[in-house]
Amino acid sequence: MPRPALLLPLVAAALLAMAAASPASSDAAASDFIRKSCRDTQYPSVCVQSLASYGGSPPPRSPRELARAALSVSADRARAASAYVGRLCGGARKGGVRTKGAARDCLENLADSVGHLRDAAQELGGAGMGGRAGSAAFKWHLSNVQTWCSAALTDENTCLDGLGARGVDADTRAAIRGRVVEVAQVTSNALALVNKVGPAGY
Repeated sequence: MPRPALLLPLVAAALLAMAAASPASSDAAASDFIRKSCRDTQYPSVCVQSLASYGGSPPPRSPRELARAALSVSADRARAASAYVGRLCGGARKGGVRTKGAARDCLENLADSVGHLRDAAQELGGAGMGGRAGSAAFKWHLSNVQTWCSAALTDENTCLDGLGARGVDADTRAAIRGRVVEVAQVTSNALALVNKVGPAGY
């Protein structure tokens, strides 16, 4: 039988090996969960890329946590796009009235989108969602999340539709459209992930 003194180094080494391997396996499991969940979205590659860069800790491990992460990512992207359009509006002094008006309308749409996405993320992480999955209260809160996320997507699409108006110069239209299309894609994905939250995938 090995002496206790000899066993201690072996036990310590085994514990260190387990501790070192655990984060790596945990990260791999989280990445696999994200990839599988994103398959059901409209833009799977965008979904994986945007959620892989999510800085939340610990990484999302349930449909609800993943949906909330997706909403947070969407809100961040919408806020960044809003800041970008805001800079274009501020520098559009030489542009026509229609160009400036269309950009400002888009800016308002994006501001509304940010607000809706923040509300959705807050609702999804709130105490009301902590009840029994499938209960009337749970369904009511989830319905609120879906409504706000849908409203955010509508705001983004309204911005894109407005850019098609005559008088919007091609450079401004292309610059804004590129940013807003990206936001609309991550929001669409977030809504798809929200729709997977429920009794079977809480």
